[in-house]
Amino acid sequence: MLGLGCFNLNRFSHFPSSPCLPPSRSDLLKIASRRFALSVTKTQQSPVTKPQSTSTAVIEIDNPASVKRQLAQLFDLSLRATVPDEPDVVPLVDACAVKGGVKFGDYQCNNAMGIWSKVKGKQTGFKGPPAIGQAIVNNLPPSEMIDSCSIAGPGFVNIVLSKKWIAQRIQGMLIDGINAWSPRLPVKRAMVDFSSPNIAKEMHVGHLRSTIIGDTLARMFEFSRVECVIRRNHVGDWGTQFGMLITYLFEKFPNPDDVSGAAIGDLQALYKASKVRFDSDPEFKLRAQQAVVQLQSGEIKYRKAWKRICDLSRAEFDKVYQRLGVQLEEMGESFYNPYIPGVLEKLDNLGLIEESDGARVIYVEGVNIPLIAVKRDGGYNYFSTDLASLWYRLNEEKVEWIVYVTDIGQQQHFDMLFKAYRRAGWLPKDENAYPKCTHVGFGLVLGEDGKRFRSRSSEVVRLVDLLDEAKRRCKTAILERDTAKDWSEEEIEKTSEAIGYGAVKYADLKINRFTNYTFNFDQMLNDKGNTAVYLQYAHARICSIIRKSGRDIEEVKRNGKIVLDHEDERALGLHLLQFPEVFEEACTNLLPNLLCEYLYNLAEIFTKKFYSNCQVVGSPEETSRLLLCEATVTVMRHCFYLLGIEPVYRL
Repeated sequence: MLGLGCFNLNRFSHFPSSPCLPPSRSDLLKIASRRFALSVTKTQQSPVTKPQSTSTAVIEIDNPASVKRQLAQLFDLSLRATVPDEPDVVPLVDACAVKGGVKFGDYQCNNAMGIWSKVKGKQTGFKGPPAIGQAIVNNLPPSEMIDSCSIAGPGFVNIVLSKKWIAQRIQGMLIDGINAWSPRLPVKRAMVDFSSPNIAKEMHVGHLRSTIIGDTLARMFEFSRVECVIRRNHVGDWGTQFGMLITYLFEKFPNPDDVSGAAIGDLQALYKASKVRFDSDPEFKLRAQQAVVQLQSGEIKYRKAWKRICDLSRAEFDKVYQRLGVQLEEMGESFYNPYIPGVLEKLDNLGLIEESDGARVIYVEGVNIPLIAVKRDGGYNYFSTDLASLWYRLNEEKVEWIVYVTDIGQQQHFDMLFKAYRRAGWLPKDENAYPKCTHVGFGLVLGEDGKRFRSRSSEVVRLVDLLDEAKRRCKTAILERDTAKDWSEEEIEKTSEAIGYGAVKYADLKINRFTNYTFNFDQMLNDKGNTAVYLQYAHARICSIIRKSGRDIEEVKRNGKIVLDHEDERALGLHLLQFPEVFEEACTNLLPNLLCEYLYNLAEIFTKKFYSNCQVVGSPEETSRLLLCEATVTVMRHCFYLLGIEPVYRL
């Protein structure tokens, strides 16, 4: 047993406050940024907004490239001057939506009505929300980013950004790179626990969502300047099923040295055959239970067979991860097994563990059923392992934010786990304080019959087969095109993989993760509508425009200048500039579908507005418009990267 005495599990201290100093302008801007974060939270939690997540956290994120935050800082200063006696007022700034085909501004500040409800009847001199709105405009500090403001309705402040300022910000991104627009999360070490298949079982379509969503969240954390993002694969490599597997394996191969992938064949078939014997043969079941004891006690013969089964499974898992371009660091259930007794002892000493009907359990607030830490027979279960793994991650790996990506059906399991840790004092009572844990749940993948996605023989669909089918269909479509005659076999293969695998990923990620979605090859491989294929075509089209210009785009970036005189140039520029704030919303809410929505809208604005109405090559505005094309593909490629999709440069 690993002792826990040298580790302080309750790692929270109270520090004396620093002496008060007069706030500088930079301090005021930081305060404004924090106040803006609060206003965003209030907006998201308003009764008229349907919550997208039951576990959405309030995250203080540093995002200086966000237009919304920059405006909020300006309006915060104005609000302090407008209503100095109302210190709790926070700026409510958001992008303007199109209503009735009309858009009255780029952004809007919506504080006037709320302030009126606070000051009505007081001696402020205001006669209603419109007057407050006008005062807010009058008290705005000078800024290059705002072209004009106007008052609409009950005091709404419509804001029009300077097109020169928009152009300068886009040009700065082209020179400095997309990372100049990255925010900063307030943690140095984060972990995303995702995929997590079971050894000796095939990865099937049920693992698709966890793997794809988890990979995207890890990429989002990396872009958010988290110094260390751990991609953890918590595989099921321990438990009673291994006694069953090893016993059946020894019947076929008495000598463990004879066990090989070729000899075993299909691990899934081995699992099914051993399960049939386990359920139907009492003598086999007894030997399997004894084998578990031998394995857990470290018997070399059994450990060797267990390791061989694990290695064969990993080889199959890697085929899927290689196709998806997903990297993971495995640390399975077996790793944490030695830590379980010490963690349970510590919890017992804290008075959390109780006896109940022969089992050892932990009760948590708001849940009638207890968390079973030790089963009646003295064995451990998933909760036992998760209690130990969470302890290890917090105390040994020093992770500040742990995100668990599983189906939504496991939400209660993780809710109870986190509550047990809070009860022990091992996580802060405030769910938004660090270190913290978040469960990211997702819905089911359905077939066209509305039931769980399965093959015609009612078997779960192997994930590797599904991905290969997506590639095959794309390859067939590519070979039917005249342009493919000039392509090499390698280019056809790579393009088929990029489009096929990307289509599967995007079809999943574009859906709010809380909802179920129907898996349909015809829809996801359609080149029209909100699909990865349409986005790939849009990206390839822009690349073609840049190639046809014959210009050195790096030289154009160094010496050219963006001008947004045409309304569709400006519309494209504004949408490009909104990427940082959309990314912030996607990251803080852990919702990749918001990135997909932004990417699709970007492709639509470019294709249906800019491309249709603004000639690039050969026009007097060629240099400026080439820069807009380059800015668009830069942002598109980064969105593709965050979603784990390989972009295609010609089609």
